[in-house]
Amino acid sequence: MSAVSLRLLVENAEQVVVICNKGEEYLTKGDNGINLHIIQNGSVVIGREGLIEAVGPADAIASQYSRASFKRVIDATGMCVLPGLVDAHTHPIWAGDRVHEFAMKLDGASYMDVHRAGGGIHFTVERTRAASAGELLEALTGRLERMRRAGTTLVEVKSGYGLELPTELKMLEVMEEARRTLPINISPTYCGAHAVPKGKTLEEATRDIVEVQLPALKEHVVAGTLRVDNIDVFCERGVFDVPSTRAILRAGKDMGLNANFHGDELHPMNAAQLGAELGALAVSHLEEATDEGIAAMARAKTAAVLLPTTAYILRLSQPRARAMLDAGVIVALGSDFNPNAYCCSMPLVMHLACVNMRMSMPEALAAATINAAYALGRSRTHGSLEAGKDGDLLLVNAPRWEHLIYQLGGHQELIRYVVVKGNVAYDNEKTLPL
Repeated sequence: MSAVSLRLLVENAEQVVVICNKGEEYLTKGDNGINLHIIQNGSVVIGREGLIEAVGPADAIASQYSRASFKRVIDATGMCVLPGLVDAHTHPIWAGDRVHEFAMKLDGASYMDVHRAGGGIHFTVERTRAASAGELLEALTGRLERMRRAGTTLVEVKSGYGLELPTELKMLEVMEEARRTLPINISPTYCGAHAVPKGKTLEEATRDIVEVQLPALKEHVVAGTLRVDNIDVFCERGVFDVPSTRAILRAGKDMGLNANFHGDELHPMNAAQLGAELGALAVSHLEEATDEGIAAMARAKTAAVLLPTTAYILRLSQPRARAMLDAGVIVALGSDFNPNAYCCSMPLVMHLACVNMRMSMPEALAAATINAAYALGRSRTHGSLEAGKDGDLLLVNAPRWEHLIYQLGGHQELIRYVVVKGNVAYDNEKTLPL
């Protein structure tokens, strides 16, 4: 090829974990499980615009790009290259500290016990309403930095600690500032139906969201001052019931938002069936999903975003990942980072998914890359190392990619580089070779 100037060459990797290479939007379990596409001794080329230009065997890439110049070259000898991880469910914008609730849970208090005692979401709402946008942005920036150091390059970010229009807009504006300025990709979610506000009935809260908050949000989206991709509702007994959830999600879909909501976490609410009925992109939690709900999600191609940290921390039954995978459901993973489940690490989430939900390591990695991207409507741009997709990747200082899951808590030493759009967003100089 003629001489060109490109952004990044990652060469001579022990393994390049492409995930899939035929433009698949997601991966589901076949007769032999989930098969990942892996190139041994491979290289990756990222072009001037930050998109992947080529992936292939190192010798073929070296020959094809022999006359090219690169802004940066990384020798990945002895390392593995993976797509940037995708965290499909987080709540990282909030003020206040709920560490005291962890002690309550250890003493046997349930999630709803804490909620009814004035803790949980309402505790955080009061402090988030009182915080300035600058304070919230500073906190969010630090949390996203921790996620990026753990390999996450695309993260879903929810509002939901306002429960009234001014604070919900404040959170979304903070999210927009982070999306425009920080070296991490954000999929913004409006979650005004996170809880019924104090002093309101369920009917009043639903009407406020449908008739006040969503129309105001639409004005900002149309004006281009905010980007919002998804709409979320906490469909749960004592929170938003199925009729109110349906009404809110339909109103959000009517303004072009993807339905992507909490369901079947603490009680079987038939939320999985509701998601399938509405053509939802994803339903999260699903600890109490029924066989009928699982079958409905598989037919509708509604992704199941499973959150093993939440079940672990709240001592809930684990989501039935194996039943979902066997039924052909698109299984994705998220950290559920929030004041109740404080985890920034998708490698830890994948480890828990394998041990507690009995997923295989290829299933867990697919769930944290291409399938999580699908759950956010982003699998055409993220989730695999295919030409034309964003140049988001991480380099793991290990001879096999499985070390990222196998080494519980070891990602801090294993991850050598995190790359976003072809630019090194994290360089861990302290990483030691195995």
